Amino acid sequence: MVKILLMGAQGQVGIELQHTLSSLGAVIALGRSALDLTQRQQIDQQIEAHQPQVIVNAAAYTAVDKAEAEPDLAAAINAIAPGVMAEAADRIGATLVHLSTDYVFDGTQSQPYREDSPTHPQSVYGHTKQQGEEAIRQACDRHFILRTAWVYGAYGKSNFVKTMLRLGAEREELRVVMDQVGSPTWARDIGGAIAALLQAANTSEASLYGTYHFTNSGVASWYDFAVAIFEEAQYLWFPLQVKRVVPITTAEFRTPAHRPAYSVLSTTKIAGLMGTPPHWRTSLRKMLAQWQTHQSLER
Repeated sequence: MVKILLMGAQGQVGIELQHTLSSLGAVIALGRSALDLTQRQQIDQQIEAHQPQVIVNAAAYTAVDKAEAEPDLAAAINAIAPGVMAEAADRIGATLVHLSTDYVFDGTQSQPYREDSPTHPQSVYGHTKQQGEEAIRQACDRHFILRTAWVYGAYGKSNFVKTMLRLGAEREELRVVMDQVGSPTWARDIGGAIAALLQAANTSEASLYGTYHFTNSGVASWYDFAVAIFEEAQYLWFPLQVKRVVPITTAEFRTPAHRPAYSVLSTTKIAGLMGTPPHWRTSLRKMLAQWQTHQSLER
């Protein structure tokens, strides 16, 4: 049986991966309490102790704005730690799967970014994620780098969907940015894509290693996404007070970190292996139903 070492097991993607990867083998799930990614020795010790055939890194420093004030910590987790994992994976002959981001691009294109599009990150977060990618490519040939974007899920910390529902239950009016465009992506679909990618690599005679993009299909602004969240939540009888969602510009909602205006990723490459990803609105509907059930069970 394949032994899979999962880093970042308690994040919104990591929790989903615990389920999706279980069909491929035995999953050893490590969360923050079990592994400090700023400590190289701990990473090496865990990999040497478990001797996995596959390492999946779903851990990251994802506080985009906070990273501007904590560049060293962001770099330790997003840039240095993946390189350490890659070196260890290469040493024991394991495959490394690493999650990356649309923030490695500058957002100035008007057509979907391909895997070979030039990167030009505009934030500390984006720079550190790009550095992590490069460290992996240099240290380990047997790797998959999966870039994704606008991630949300029922588990883990707060995300855009949860924030909108919390604010929508408290306020009658919300102002949401309408000039940043991307593809909202459900964490469960990312987990499924990683499992499918590993399965395809296991059964194919050709080498499939390299960089891939995966998001849900379709395109939306943050404003479009917020409106859809409230429409779907209302259908499921979520408690809401919101009556108006007002579109605003990025200039009206300043943040410490620069965000790409256009971060749509081309999924043509990965679709050739596993088909077209589900539409973001379909996945949003499923996530809200999942979260509603999860909340009911916790009461």
